[in-house]
Amino acid sequence: MRLSAWRVALRIARRDALRAKGRSALVIAMIALPVLGVAGVDVIFRSAQLEPAQRIARTMGEADATVSGQGPGLNVSQAPDPDQGSTSSPAKKGSRPTPEQIRSQATPQDELITQLLPAGASLVRLGSVEGTAATTASGLLKVGALEADLTDPVWRGRINLTGGRAPAAPQELAATDAFLRTAGLRIGDTTTLRGLEGKPFTITASVEYPEQLKESQLVVRPGALPAPAEQGRPLGSGRLGNANWLVKLPAGAVLDWPKVLELNKYGFTVASRAVLLDPPPRSEVPYYRDQERSGGRGLTPDVTALAVVATVAGMALLEIVLLAGPAFAVGARRSRRQLGLLAAGGGDRSHVRSVVLGGGVVLGLAGAVTGVVLAVLAVAVARPWLEELAGSRFGSFDLAPLDLAGVAAIGLVTGLLAAVVPAFQASRQDVVSALTGRGSVKPPSRKLALVGLLMLGGGAAVALLGPTVGGQLGRRGALAVLGGSVIAELGMVACTPMLVGLFGRIGRWLPLSPRLALRDSIRHRGRTAPAVAAVMAAVAGSVAVGIYSASANLEHRQNYQASLRSGTVLLDRGHDEGDAAQFPARRDALERIMPNLGPRGDVSEARYATSERNVRGGYVDLQLPMDLRCPLYAGERSDGPTEAERERYRNDPRCLRPAGSYQSAFSGPLLAGDPTALGNLTGVRDPAAAAALAQGKVIVFDPAYLRNGKVTFTLVEPMSEEPSAGPPEPAGGMSEPSSGMSETRAAPARPAHHDISVEAVLFEPEVRNAGAFAAPETVKRLGLTVVEAGTVWTPAAVPGSGDEQKVEAALAKLGGDGRFTVERGYRDESSLVTLGLAAFAAIVALGAAGIATGLAAADSQQDLGTLAAVGATPGIRRRLSGFQCGVIAAMGAVLGTISGVVPSVALRIIESMPQYPGDVAKDAVIAVPWPTLALTLLVLPTVAVLLAMLFTRSRPGLVRRSA
Repeated sequence: MRLSAWRVALRIARRDALRAKGRSALVIAMIALPVLGVAGVDVIFRSAQLEPAQRIARTMGEADATVSGQGPGLNVSQAPDPDQGSTSSPAKKGSRPTPEQIRSQATPQDELITQLLPAGASLVRLGSVEGTAATTASGLLKVGALEADLTDPVWRGRINLTGGRAPAAPQELAATDAFLRTAGLRIGDTTTLRGLEGKPFTITASVEYPEQLKESQLVVRPGALPAPAEQGRPLGSGRLGNANWLVKLPAGAVLDWPKVLELNKYGFTVASRAVLLDPPPRSEVPYYRDQERSGGRGLTPDVTALAVVATVAGMALLEIVLLAGPAFAVGARRSRRQLGLLAAGGGDRSHVRSVVLGGGVVLGLAGAVTGVVLAVLAVAVARPWLEELAGSRFGSFDLAPLDLAGVAAIGLVTGLLAAVVPAFQASRQDVVSALTGRGSVKPPSRKLALVGLLMLGGGAAVALLGPTVGGQLGRRGALAVLGGSVIAELGMVACTPMLVGLFGRIGRWLPLSPRLALRDSIRHRGRTAPAVAAVMAAVAGSVAVGIYSASANLEHRQNYQASLRSGTVLLDRGHDEGDAAQFPARRDALERIMPNLGPRGDVSEARYATSERNVRGGYVDLQLPMDLRCPLYAGERSDGPTEAERERYRNDPRCLRPAGSYQSAFSGPLLAGDPTALGNLTGVRDPAAAAALAQGKVIVFDPAYLRNGKVTFTLVEPMSEEPSAGPPEPAGGMSEPSSGMSETRAAPARPAHHDISVEAVLFEPEVRNAGAFAAPETVKRLGLTVVEAGTVWTPAAVPGSGDEQKVEAALAKLGGDGRFTVERGYRDESSLVTLGLAAFAAIVALGAAGIATGLAAADSQQDLGTLAAVGATPGIRRRLSGFQCGVIAAMGAVLGTISGVVPSVALRIIESMPQYPGDVAKDAVIAVPWPTLALTLLVLPTVAVLLAMLFTRSRPGLVRRSA
């Protein structure tokens, strides 16, 4: 066709769109809805991406560099951005230390860094966040505290004021917005920190960390915090960290890459503003060379992320095409007479096709532009909410013109593609039938249905099995998921006409209105099938996101290891003698504030050769049989495993997931108490367990420890050196079975030890948080000492945050260092992207159902007019119209639910595949959100029925009679 003919076709398409404003609006909405989502995601992604200068400001404020001392005598190798990787190592055995290492060992770090930096450079100590507690409107709240002079501009960008003024006096502080919300305080109020009860602080400012908006923290003047010992905590119990400084250079000075490499030799890692803005070539970075030489994994691309992005993008494009398809199909049907006149007047098939394709261009362009504009406006309005939800500020409101133009172009092209099939169908219609308004009912093509079934099965097989071929995951796996998912969904689309006929067979058991609706859908497959495909595409996206999110959440829940049952309240006794003396009063205070805690369970720890928690003494070890121990640590060896041994057993199941591991709130593998303590701690309340305790048996919670009805403990004699303060292992840490790990704690000469065996029984706990449990009398009979460790309760209802703060305040007044904990269980950590995708998919599915069924209803006005002519009441016409739309929505929801399973399961499989050579695959965790699926299958058809009945006219308009 000539250009002039296309110009005429576009003019006709524009006039037709203006004449049928309602239908055109629905078409534009069909195209604009997915374009809005894609453009909105692009704007959010671009805005959340930080420019190098913005990223630098959030890590070092207005400083020129951050310097971190890794330790005297260490040689450091780092990436230009040390957050992306760094290593530190001492001098190799047998080699002499370098002059730099000798100097770093002989000079204090703060003096050394001052000597190495350019003259005139100023250093601001970047301290660690200390754990403390502050009074609130309800009581006491645990919070982190940082010493920083916010009047110094060097902090601007790292910590930003959101209200008030920066603290200038010793008894002033700033608080993050998250702390103020939780504590119920505001600027001008006072709060008192633990260890400084006689010196209240005035809150003069609210601040935020732009990268961590949900951070609950206080910022005090330098030197305002008490020493750890003054807070009633053991020295060094705060957060561990190396010496860090913010560096401000004099005018004209710069920390370039050669200077960074020089500082590395003295044991410092450096993040320099100049280097980050202008990084050196990879060939000049020793860290990269070392990583490549050792097969470093940090250089391997994230193929899983590539698969997710490619699949989401590909399915989104397919969804746009399928959503717009029914719009142009209905438009072509409504313009049959006009197209017939064009053909009767001498126009050939190409002219008819160009008119329909012109409608795709006109409405596709309008929909694409509308979607992009609405996306920009929506993100601009929702920006504060999005930032709060994500927990970080946008770098800027960044609009990428090329990106948005590309999204609009994709919307235009997909609109044009969606009009291709209707255009060819319109060009092949019989001219006489088009002029008289009579259509011909054609049976669905069995060949098309057969091809669709093959595509559905083949595509599903490629998507689900493709990533597993060849073992290690690669780019081919990502392409297999995308290609297979698209082919499977297109196969379902090809099967739709045949499936519409199968759905119609259930009409014989339905009342009049839904039976007529089903028969009408079968008779007008050309109208029904595209509408069903549109709803199917939208529902498939929603279901895919739902299954993927539920599966990821289930995997996180399975990997979550709690040291207490959900809802349990724990009060630890503490480790010092003063803590033991205060413990009864602290326990009574807790029970007064929380009176409905239920029965009290007192838990003790079994100790060997000591009667104190803060003296190491001997060591009690719960032994695994030799065949279940990791070979890396089994046996009598006193040295650690070699690199060859680590590589050999890297994927050994005994070393990957050691049998008998558990997460404990107490120290030691053997705990003691009565049946109430056993039930509160582990959830085991079986009378048989109480009887076993009374009979002097030990209760174990993992069958790996039990052999021939007995369990074995190894008692390790005290080490020869002076006993050290503190517990033998940190409470609340991960405890693993004895696989020789006790040898790594001992001196090179293995201490004397002997084994004892005792009768034991196995019970399955709710939470695996102890190795073994026995009555105190049994522990003493084994030659061990019983030391009180704490108390646990299991209230009927989880205490609220207000009560928790009141307890913290009461315990702080009494003193002591015992932990108070309320275990709240696993919390869903759905990311902003996941939540956004799920919400968008649900909105698109609901909108697509309404728009597609609305288009189908507009095409059935002639049938409604016929019903009115034979005397049908408005109620019958409304019900028929409603059930016509309900049939489309129901069929689309069912098929979409089936189609959405393939990409979601395929992505979960690809995430379980090994990413690197030598890794082993893990089991893919799949969870089906049945309530969400049921809601989709019920709500969508119901909403479609109600909307169609609501918007159906009581008095039908005039319609052309067929000749």
